[in-house]
Amino acid sequence: MVGAFRPQTLQQALDIRGSRMTTLFAGGSDLMVRHRSWSGIPPALPAPALMIGHIEELRNISADGDTLRIGACATLGEILGHPAVPDYVRLPLSRMASPSIRAIATLGGNIANASPAGDSLPMLYALDARLELRSCSHTEEVDVADFIGGPGRTILEDDQILTRIHIPLAQFTHLLFEKVAGRRANSIAKLSLYVVARISGPRVEEVRVAFGAVAPTVVRNREAEALLARTEAAHLPGRVEQVKACYAPLITPIDDQRSTREYRRDVALGLLERFLLGLR
Repeated sequence: MVGAFRPQTLQQALDIRGSRMTTLFAGGSDLMVRHRSWSGIPPALPAPALMIGHIEELRNISADGDTLRIGACATLGEILGHPAVPDYVRLPLSRMASPSIRAIATLGGNIANASPAGDSLPMLYALDARLELRSCSHTEEVDVADFIGGPGRTILEDDQILTRIHIPLAQFTHLLFEKVAGRRANSIAKLSLYVVARISGPRVEEVRVAFGAVAPTVVRNREAEALLARTEAAHLPGRVEQVKACYAPLITPIDDQRSTREYRRDVALGLLERFLLGLR
């Protein structure tokens, strides 16, 4: 039998979390797969489930000044339907799973799962998202890049809950999210690329690039982004090879049942090149 707690408030959840070992359970779309057992046998969770997906304090979505704040237990469907959420946040979420999965899967769960192929992660890395972590005794904020240490590994302590995602709002003129997978939806990414850019007149003011599923964690290179910033758009073709050379050592994919390392590397760099050559 799988034991479970179902607190009614965030404070109750924190109290339980701080007093015993638990397995956080929001939507469960990743968790139930990770801990699945034989047919007809309940999943073998490592500790009693702490059900938090229903707690309203963890589902709020709001735009406060220059920051979008998303409760960690807001479902992907709720985020997609909220008027405060900009298109550059919506796009990768709309490509995740199927409508039925998006109705239960949460953004916080996709982050905490820490899969290299997590569809939301390149977007969150590129947008400099910060995560609010709470325990009974303190609250802290960390960069999403510092939160994830590798496949399935995060810095979340046993007494902490990921409560909110803070995404700085910005103005972009160009947006790209490419997910290469066996199917358009309901499929794990072979690789993904998320790019946002801002062009003012003939000048490229800013470009942010993040690759998913090509390394143990999301790949972002601020030095390469600096090569592209404040450049005449007409001069970008002359910098493409230099920029690709910056990313090449960081793109270290694996061979698995979905694809090969050579395919992932070549397609990732090819998608970036195509975007940059078309940037006007």
